[in-house]
Amino acid sequence: MIVVCGEALIDMVTTGDGARRPTPGGGPFNTARALARLEVPAAFLGHFSTDEFGRMLADQLAADGASLAVATFGPEPTTIAVANIARNGLAEYEFSIEGTSAPNLTLDMIPPELPAEVKAVHLGTLGLVLEPMASSLAALVRREHGRRLVMLDPNIRPVLATNPQYRPRLDSLISQSTIVKASDADVAWLFPALPLAEAAYTLLACGPRLVVLTIGADGAIGVTADVEVKVPAPVVQVVDTIGAGDAFGAALLAWLHARGRLSRDLRLDRDDLQAALEFACLVASITCTRPGADPPWLSELGPPA
Repeated sequence: MIVVCGEALIDMVTTGDGARRPTPGGGPFNTARALARLEVPAAFLGHFSTDEFGRMLADQLAADGASLAVATFGPEPTTIAVANIARNGLAEYEFSIEGTSAPNLTLDMIPPELPAEVKAVHLGTLGLVLEPMASSLAALVRREHGRRLVMLDPNIRPVLATNPQYRPRLDSLISQSTIVKASDADVAWLFPALPLAEAAYTLLACGPRLVVLTIGADGAIGVTADVEVKVPAPVVQVVDTIGAGDAFGAALLAWLHARGRLSRDLRLDRDDLQAALEFACLVASITCTRPGADPPWLSELGPPA
């Protein structure tokens, strides 16, 4: 099983005609959905509201097949993100956070022990930023990183990454992670003076065994201590990019799960890494052809190659 930690929220997606529609979202929420749709046992560790939107979020995860056994519920209103879609399909976000549900994942809501069948922990996005959630998840990673694979997806939102504790916490989490998956935009924020490939190796030197950088329509780059692989993205008609990065990360974990490779001592040869990245790019590209975060089901793909 993979435990996905962080926020569940409602994306108010603003379309070209100015209308807004509420859709379930949040990077970790999307990742848990994508894993479940790829038939990977997944549980979501986050805090939901008991309001109508909170029930919508929980029901969506359950419908996709993700477990809510380690999730919690409370009276706070659901966290809202407003996603504005540009002509090229890229999304920019504004957030309504104060007093809402997602940040209120407190340390006492973290299970004192994870079940033995949990092989990996995934976290990222607002789970690294909003308090007390960020401190709670950082404590979880400190406890678990020595015995389970940890995958980190920073998915940095610059408008929120203003707390002076954010960067030191992020650096610490990078050093404790087995896999760091970052976008080209994340890397530009982290290392504005470094070329992409150099930034990947800088991240690798911090401690992960695998660093993967997604580069939009150009695909992805993966680096380990021994190999470097770049794969192209399938050419598709992009509707929007909401959830594509989350689907990519989920697909990478799904590929590893299918081969029993979810280990903190992860080792991949060149062929392994290429196949994993190709599968992840395929899943992400399909997500881009659909409005909102709507990752594909395994039955649409066949087993990971």
